[in-house]
Amino acid sequence: MGQEAEREKRLRDFQGFQVNGELLSLLHPEGVFLHCLPAHYGEETTEEAVHGERSRVFDQAENRLHTAKAVLLTLLK
Repeated sequence: MGQEAEREKRLRDFQGFQVNGELLSLLHPEGVFLHCLPAHYGEETTEEAVHGERSRVFDQAENRLHTAKAVLLTLLK
């Protein structure tokens, strides 16, 4: 995010690199998938990876929300 002007170059540079079900099958049994969101399905990851059983993407997003609230609360005091 914030580097939209480089989108086409990044798509070319990272072509062939994608987190998907096949890649996740190679994870250690306790390994998980994290992503900072927003996810662009079909580019850097697949819907299967983000919504799969190894994903902790939405837990990560929720933790980020609580962190932002704590920072805001501290700044407003």
